[in-house]
Amino acid sequence: MNPAKHTGELIFQESPSRARVVWRSRRIALLGLVAMLAAIGAGVMAAPPDDKPKKSPETKPKSETAKPAVKDKSAAGNESATTGDAKASDEDAGEAPENPFPNRRKAPDLDGGNGWLNAAGEISLKDLRGKVVLLDFWTFCCINCMHVLPDLAYLEKKYDKQLVVIGVHSAKFSNEKETENIRRAIMRYEIAHPVINDSEMILWRKFGVNSWPSLVLIDPEGYYLGTAPGEGNRELLDKVIEKVIAYHKFKRTLDQTPVRFGLEREKVKDTPLKFPGKVLADENGQRLFISDSNHNRIVIASLDGRLLDVIGSGAIGKADSSYERATFDHPQGMAIVGERLYVADTENHLIREVDLIQKTVRTLAGTGQQGQERRSGGDLLKTALNSPWDLVHVDGKLYVAMAGPHQLWVLDFKKQSISPYAGSGREDIINGPLAQAALAQPSGITTDNEFLYVVDSEGSAVRRVPLGGEGEVTTIVGPSMLAHGQSLFAFGDRDGVGGEARLQHPLGITWSAGQLYVADSYNHKIKRVDPKENSSTTFLGDGQSGDRLDPPRFSEPAGLSVAGDNLYIADTNNHQIRKVDLRTGRVEALPIAGLTPPTPMKTSDSDDGDAKKPVRIAAQQVASGDRLTFEATLAVPEGYKLNKLAPATFRVTAAADQPLVARDELGQRNAIELPEAGQVVKFDVPLAARVGKGELKVTLSYGYCREGSGGLCKLGTLSWLVPVEVSADGKQTVIKLVVE
Repeated sequence: MNPAKHTGELIFQESPSRARVVWRSRRIALLGLVAMLAAIGAGVMAAPPDDKPKKSPETKPKSETAKPAVKDKSAAGNESATTGDAKASDEDAGEAPENPFPNRRKAPDLDGGNGWLNAAGEISLKDLRGKVVLLDFWTFCCINCMHVLPDLAYLEKKYDKQLVVIGVHSAKFSNEKETENIRRAIMRYEIAHPVINDSEMILWRKFGVNSWPSLVLIDPEGYYLGTAPGEGNRELLDKVIEKVIAYHKFKRTLDQTPVRFGLEREKVKDTPLKFPGKVLADENGQRLFISDSNHNRIVIASLDGRLLDVIGSGAIGKADSSYERATFDHPQGMAIVGERLYVADTENHLIREVDLIQKTVRTLAGTGQQGQERRSGGDLLKTALNSPWDLVHVDGKLYVAMAGPHQLWVLDFKKQSISPYAGSGREDIINGPLAQAALAQPSGITTDNEFLYVVDSEGSAVRRVPLGGEGEVTTIVGPSMLAHGQSLFAFGDRDGVGGEARLQHPLGITWSAGQLYVADSYNHKIKRVDPKENSSTTFLGDGQSGDRLDPPRFSEPAGLSVAGDNLYIADTNNHQIRKVDLRTGRVEALPIAGLTPPTPMKTSDSDDGDAKKPVRIAAQQVASGDRLTFEATLAVPEGYKLNKLAPATFRVTAAADQPLVARDELGQRNAIELPEAGQVVKFDVPLAARVGKGELKVTLSYGYCREGSGGLCKLGTLSWLVPVEVSADGKQTVIKLVVE
């Protein structure tokens, strides 16, 4: 993200409440990579600018097994971050690995935010002692921040027992400061880690952050290790985290107990549409195409809301196939040419072609990998794309709002090629010749067949781009040509002419009868823009987020399309389509009759949580009956309590053939009812035979949280090997399972 005052490679933007330091996006990853790799080699990392080393009271280990196996000289005089349940295995014995960060300093704590999301409550660094912590400073409008999310998901999966990611949402736009809007963004982006609302930029300043996104690494003892700014740092962070884990595993300061957080998406029911991003009205075919973005599919309906078909299985993927088997990854904009539908498959970085007659999907352009090229293109299937967000077709060419590199690209069907069309790749609002002008995350595109019209979401501006490959990019409404990138921060909600008008992160645009209709997304409005008068006026909405028809309120609308006298709106955060009569301004809901959410994907049946060695108990002599009953005492560490909101389950498996439990009962996850008080639970499994013997493995999975209102919860897993003989002579009716 660009901005205001230049000082070398850094660019500052000042506001009444704070100063932001913003890096050129092309150099962010390189600078972070060089800095952190150099630090690892030298064993030195800088502390946060506002943080000084602090001494903490010495803490004795909880047990002999938790005593450090090596001495960390840099921790002398500071708190020893040992963890009682972080036991080293036999394979940890050997030569001590080198401390990759010997001159580390204590990290600031995580207080100062305005609420936590995806968590049961506030979490402190003390709660996270024993975990590698990665802070992701982000803002939900930012395309670079979106590009980091797959990297975080990769690291979270690879180091699921050692790493905790915490999102720190430090807002750019005023709409992004609201906790409810962040909650919806978390669900839209399918984020599965806790997020702090850092609305006043307190944590941003405490950690010395100066760009979105920035990733801050903290070790299991609560020490700051360094910051990697920008996107493209997955490989670097992977290597660093691996070294940190190896060191703290040997030192026995690593806690490998799995953690669980109360995700926002678990609190809401699925809806027929889920965060629909774009809509395309086909007047000739009397069809409405809806990108059901978070269901990873395209819905086809009639213009009056009857379900006609669904394209895509609902699973995330990039499979080319029939409607039922094809897969997408959060598709956005669409364009139609005859009976061919073109789809911006945004998070796959692809453009897909749908044959509406044969009912098939194929990849038209892209490699499936995020591209970095800004200056040249090439063959359709050999050129990597970067977050294509919207499409429009003009005279045999498909124009692409390519949000990632801040450009417009053009796909030439005749030449079978795709290449940049407008925008230098710099993120800004600069008018000028096609190749020299600057755009800022273009997210919507339309045409009157004379010009292209684009909404630059990060610049909060509406742009005019000439067709034919010549001419200049101009700005119709919103800021432009402000010094040092300040156009990126000149947003608001003001009707007016040219540069006096203000929008806030507009995402959608469509043309009809000489007028442009703009989804002014973060102002929750639909605005009418006159491209001849360069004027912008509010058409629908009062600036408040809501779900109301009269007078209308929307919630971050993102897609628009016109057919006849009707305007169709993708009311994204309300998970609905709205229909507006352009003659009267009357708004009505357009439910899609017969549409249901896709079938949820089956979860893995692999062992839950912390896979510890099962406890073998003595042989059990059980009386014959219809069911085998167990009684188990759940292990909960001191200072924790059972999490009644988290699912508790049991599974029974068998390594060898046995007659007691039927094959179709083995491996099934079954719910356990947690007690009102205490930690003893009872559960049972049907017996397939009244006599016989075998060995069963019983595995329990449950959650426990810190006492009080803290938001840190962990996953507990207990396993037993149970030799059982069932007979008429058996005396037991219950098998008791305990952990010594």
